[in-house]
Amino acid sequence: MQPRIFGPYEPIRRDYPIEEYLADISGSNVARSVYVQANWRKEAFEEEVRYVQSVADETGFPQGITGYADFLAEDVRPQLDRLTPYRSMRGLRMQLHWHENPQYRFAAAPDLARDATLRRNVNRLADYGWLFELQVFAEQMQGAAELAASAPSVTFILQHAGMLEDVSAEGWARWRTGMQRLAKCPNVMTKLSGLGTFLHRNDAAHIAAMLRDTIGMFGPSRCLFGSNFPIEKLWSSYEDLVAAYRTALEPMGNEVARAVLHDNAARIYKLS
Repeated sequence: MQPRIFGPYEPIRRDYPIEEYLADISGSNVARSVYVQANWRKEAFEEEVRYVQSVADETGFPQGITGYADFLAEDVRPQLDRLTPYRSMRGLRMQLHWHENPQYRFAAAPDLARDATLRRNVNRLADYGWLFELQVFAEQMQGAAELAASAPSVTFILQHAGMLEDVSAEGWARWRTGMQRLAKCPNVMTKLSGLGTFLHRNDAAHIAAMLRDTIGMFGPSRCLFGSNFPIEKLWSSYEDLVAAYRTALEPMGNEVARAVLHDNAARIYKLS
């Protein structure tokens, strides 16, 4: 078993069919959802989207798809062109997160956001009307902010609210500094997802602190809920997870809660 950020994963080391997902979200008032690429073989990037689109056509879920493309290719457009026939396509993710801890490391190098080829290819998403799902750690956020500034016509969705992995006072300070840099970029939104990834639990107090800080920096119109299921199924039910978010949002009022839990995702991902 390869070590993972989220710990031992034997219970979810299997297929996660749409029927199980729909059962998981039942009772949580989920109206729409977006599938985010799950690291199929790189050469199978179209096969992944084709499969998810077939599930969507059959069941009505998910309503949006984020696929994969290799943004380090000399020209990413041939890959993007292969994905244009799929009506639910909304964006792309190529994970850029790199960490000194090898267990947390995914990308081949820490500064891919500064790579000229990647920046050129990310800019090309504007011609397709697709967004870029941005996944980085705090130490990479300066480069990520530069990437966002270099592609002002592309919407970026910061994954997992910046992947806070160090909850010490120093870790929180580094994360806030990086998040403030990204918050200055008007084309960067943040997904409030995967907040139990490094804790390996559904921690209501941690979720409340993350939402308070993140919404305070980005504003309620640039933050949206995400679940990161089935990974979070390792430590929580979907119903309990949503309940923790609702409790965290309650002091902020109904308008903020509706924006974070529904309206922003519907607008950003163009979900009708």
